[in-house]
Amino acid sequence: MRLSVVLLAPLLALGQAADPAYDPLTKAYEALRGKDYDAAIAFFLKGIAVAPARASIRKDLAYVYLKVGETEAARDQFGEAMRLDPADHHVAMEHAFLCFETKEQARARRIFDRVRRTGDEATRSTAEQAFQNIDRPLTEGIARWRKALDLAPGNFSAHFELATLAEQRDELELAAQHYLAAWRLLPERKSVLLDLGRVWKAMGKAEEAVSALLAASRGGEPRAAEAARELLPERYPFVYEFRRALNLDPANVELRRELAYLLLKMGKPAEAEQEFQTLTQMAPNDLLSAAQLGFLYLSRKETLKATPLLERVLKGDDEDLANRVRTALHLPPSLRPRPGTTAVRVSAEAKVLAERSYQAGFLKDALKYLQIAHESDPVDFSVMLKLGWTYNTLKDDKQAVRWFNLARRSPDPKIAAEAARAYSNLRPALARFRTTFWVFPFYSSRWSDMFSYAQVKTEIRIARLPFRPYVSTRFVGDSKRSTGGALPQYLSESAFIFAGGVATNYWKGLMAWGEAGWAVSYLGRRPQQDQAIPDFRGGVSYAKLFGKGIGAESPGTFFETTADGVFISRFDNDFLVYSQNRFGYTLPTVDTLGGFQSQVYWNANLTADAGRQYWANFVETGPGFRFRWSAMPDSLLLSVNVLRGAYTLNRFNPRRPNFFDFRAGCWYAFTH
Repeated sequence: MRLSVVLLAPLLALGQAADPAYDPLTKAYEALRGKDYDAAIAFFLKGIAVAPARASIRKDLAYVYLKVGETEAARDQFGEAMRLDPADHHVAMEHAFLCFETKEQARARRIFDRVRRTGDEATRSTAEQAFQNIDRPLTEGIARWRKALDLAPGNFSAHFELATLAEQRDELELAAQHYLAAWRLLPERKSVLLDLGRVWKAMGKAEEAVSALLAASRGGEPRAAEAARELLPERYPFVYEFRRALNLDPANVELRRELAYLLLKMGKPAEAEQEFQTLTQMAPNDLLSAAQLGFLYLSRKETLKATPLLERVLKGDDEDLANRVRTALHLPPSLRPRPGTTAVRVSAEAKVLAERSYQAGFLKDALKYLQIAHESDPVDFSVMLKLGWTYNTLKDDKQAVRWFNLARRSPDPKIAAEAARAYSNLRPALARFRTTFWVFPFYSSRWSDMFSYAQVKTEIRIARLPFRPYVSTRFVGDSKRSTGGALPQYLSESAFIFAGGVATNYWKGLMAWGEAGWAVSYLGRRPQQDQAIPDFRGGVSYAKLFGKGIGAESPGTFFETTADGVFISRFDNDFLVYSQNRFGYTLPTVDTLGGFQSQVYWNANLTADAGRQYWANFVETGPGFRFRWSAMPDSLLLSVNVLRGAYTLNRFNPRRPNFFDFRAGCWYAFTH
């Protein structure tokens, strides 16, 4: 017996350790004992991720959600636990009570009904009472509304209320019957078609459900249309489904027009023409259908049929459509003011739907609603700005620039400023010619010298090639020129470098480049030295910012890294690597000091080369301070750094292996 225990103990320990949920659950229960409910929820969710079929985890998580007041989240977790373990009647009761609290009475009633018939002795009586508390008012309400219908069969409210109570009591046939009757009494209430489609879907009548939902999704109330689209299949409807929906809702203009255009795209102009004819008869104000039918007649040279239709469009209040007709008829365009009240209302509704779609991540839907809003109110600059950001998120910067360009003309200074910044950031990347200039002068106490680096570069964009040819002029110089002494060391190249090259587009902060040219020294250093020598350079560059950059709307931490690998032929074909890193904190903007913006940070820099020259191999670290004022150009920065450095290679080093350096300088750049 003792031997068995000794042999089984390691196996049990291994089994416990092999449980993938053991570690997150242990931490979850520890957090629960410490009443750290947020941490407990996070660890329970990790446990569910690695053991999704374990009902007990979901049950414990549901109770934690209840402790923090997340009733709907608790309801959903109890529901999953009930699905995984249908025999746990206590979990089913918890789920049912929470369904009742969150207005899901029909589901609560079904669960109580099941538990009162199949549960254990402890739960049957409670479930029976709860079931009766829900079912009795529903039964009485149905009877009451039936009596009301006996007295007034044409009462919309009576049919609708009866259908709603019947649906909650799972009398789906009765619910469908009265939803249909209510809708026929008030066809403009498309939301009733949504209810009817939902009930038919629950009854397993898939084709009837698609018909009702398709009719509800086209025209009518925007919220009902959006909800109906969520219940429809993800694919585009078939022609026969459009026809079944029109049999149910024959007066649905938007639905019939969409079918007509679908038939045109399918190469069935005769069938499409029949639908357009029906539209022009049943909806004389449907100018779009009138124009399309007129164009179909014109294509067959039936001018007599086309003329009255096109004249109807020209006399209508849709100036864009009228101008399209004028263009087709070779007439000069004419502009007329839009009716304001209706346009504003449509624009407001479309903006609300666009914002919801944008927040939910449905960018194409957001784009569609924004376009509707713009068509309804063409001078709403906030819509133009949102269109720019949506196209930018969809990686269509060509369209984004167009909308930003329009929005920056807004009379609202906030919208105009945001659009102008976005435009200036995107426009250079799309221009055929792009010129960039940067300059970085700074003082170094290590050398007691003032240095300056600068470059002006003009790039050419060729179609959609992933690289750009360019011409460039660089300047590298200093004021002191050399260290002096018996063996003076030149402190910079002291030259202008004229070159032509190729640079790739940026990909996640990374780019590669290469160039060839001439370095022309502006100093006559030695008689035997040429003033102009060939110069070949190339390499890779990476830059990335994480966190809050200087000038951000709110303060916060940041990490900034730049890395360059550069081949330079003039330095004996050497390859140098630079890595500069800063991590620190962006301070709040001080408006009382004229919009003073600043950052404090710590530097960690590394320089190395393939030729193992002592001057090109060192590390530096130390504090720094970067600042600017909001009135300055965005790319102008002033900086002060105090660094402690050490050479990593000291062979042939005439100086000490360690050094201090105080650096102060400014950076400025612009792109045109």
